[in-house]
Amino acid sequence: MPIYRRKDSPYWWVKLPPIRGESKPLQQSAGTANRREAQEVHDRLAHDRWEQERVGVKARHDWQEAAERWILETKHKASHGDDIAKLRWLHPYLGDKQLDEIDRTLIDRIKFDREKLATAGTTNRYLALIRAILRRACNEWEWIDRAPKIKLFKEAEGRVRSLTVAEFESLLKELPEHLADMAVFAVATGLRQANVKGLEWQYVDLGRRHAWIPGARHKNGKPHSVPLNEMALSVLRKQIGKHPSRVFTFRGEPVSQVNTKAWTAALKRAGIEDFKWHDLRHTFATWHRQAGTPTYELQRLGGWKTGAMVERYAHVAPEALQGAADRLDGFSGYEIATPQKPTA
Repeated sequence: MPIYRRKDSPYWWVKLPPIRGESKPLQQSAGTANRREAQEVHDRLAHDRWEQERVGVKARHDWQEAAERWILETKHKASHGDDIAKLRWLHPYLGDKQLDEIDRTLIDRIKFDREKLATAGTTNRYLALIRAILRRACNEWEWIDRAPKIKLFKEAEGRVRSLTVAEFESLLKELPEHLADMAVFAVATGLRQANVKGLEWQYVDLGRRHAWIPGARHKNGKPHSVPLNEMALSVLRKQIGKHPSRVFTFRGEPVSQVNTKAWTAALKRAGIEDFKWHDLRHTFATWHRQAGTPTYELQRLGGWKTGAMVERYAHVAPEALQGAADRLDGFSGYEIATPQKPTA
């Protein structure tokens, strides 16, 4: 049957026999629940494929087809849900376009319309998704001969906001006990909010002073080993027996939210402004750099994918490089290179 229904889709689907160079039939969504429209999609595809095989004309593909294939091929990505949300927003701009119709003019329109609603960084994520899909359509699927160049906005360096020890102690005094425990654990380990909230006892070994985050739950997609210092261990010991599987709880239930009214009120009482929960991770990194932890160690402790992401914290401890700079103080060539001028 050239067009048919599937139980897992509200749309009609198209099936066409393979052409030269293909090993199996083409099956794809028509992108419509209207049978007449689906038949039109089928007929257009059949004609394009006939031209491709008999005349050597490359078949045309539309954005909707590319977006659906992208979703299927990238369903393992941690950002899969975010991609789907972005594609929904992009649909009014690209949904009815053939891939070879997407040019710089259209992309610039999307770029500046999106910037009116969000930051340059957020806008760049949308542009990067368009770029990734078009590049795959060109380089892997061979649906288009070239992908348009997409220029992203220049972004400011990542925000770094951390607390001093005195500020952190003031905040802890104002927080409810369960949030104070979680905040101490976050600063002690550098774990992100989701990993602190979702930590399970099966991934904690108090005897070996070790915890770990499975790759599927870690932002960079790789398993993350977490050595536990005494500050972290003291928090974990307090949680023993409160829940059979989850580490952090409130009134017997796993904690699902930390950015609560209690968190906001505690910050206000402590006199701390412009501070978010994620900044506890910045605090962890800042304190480590101030203590002399080198880049490669901090990168592994915090689970950053690249050393460049850790270098954001280099400025907070310039004295850490003082010893290296001082190694040239004994260089005898200094006096030869800078002779003292006689005074008049």
